[in-house]
Amino acid sequence: MDVKVNKKGFCKYIGGKRKTRENVGPLLNETGAMVAEDAEKVELLNAAFASVFTAQASPQESRTLEETENVWTKEDFPLVEEDQVREQLSKLDIRKSMGLDGMHPRVLRELAEVVAGLLSIILERSWRTGEVPEDWRKANVIPVFKKGKKVDPGNYRPVSLTSIPGKTMEWLVPGIISKHLEEKKALRSSQHGFTKGNSCLTNLTAFYDGITG
Repeated sequence: MDVKVNKKGFCKYIGGKRKTRENVGPLLNETGAMVAEDAEKVELLNAAFASVFTAQASPQESRTLEETENVWTKEDFPLVEEDQVREQLSKLDIRKSMGLDGMHPRVLRELAEVVAGLLSIILERSWRTGEVPEDWRKANVIPVFKKGKKVDPGNYRPVSLTSIPGKTMEWLVPGIISKHLEEKKALRSSQHGFTKGNSCLTNLTAFYDGITG
């Protein structure tokens, strides 16, 4: 950017870099008293988030490997390859926030060539066993104001900032599964949902063609 020519664009760029996250102000507790201490505000927000939280479903660990073996044999089990991990890391958005593990997306992207091999081993292990590392199941919870009065804890929604390596696994798995199903021709041509290039529209078009000859 030529600063002398595009002064407005330069000021906009600097302004964007100077923006900081606005802290949560004082909140009203259940008795109507104003709370300003950070620890007390955290407790109030936690209580508000917990009040609308849906209980976790019962564990299905015993079914994970059994169902996997019905879909794939050990010989043709899809792999999490180093090249796939390297490509995914190279596409990380460095503007995104890191999770509780402190691994910033910029660091992972810049060091993709170095960490891809080690991370692919971890992801492969997780993929084969159906187990997720404990650190990937933890998150930094950030309160984001929705609307209404800012002193009401109920007017905030939680945003969970999870582990970037964990998210990398989430991004890779659908592609691995889709590629395997395509290679094994496990999907019928009538399958339109959750398949690349297909949608409700292609389903309706195929149905229309079928009944009109």
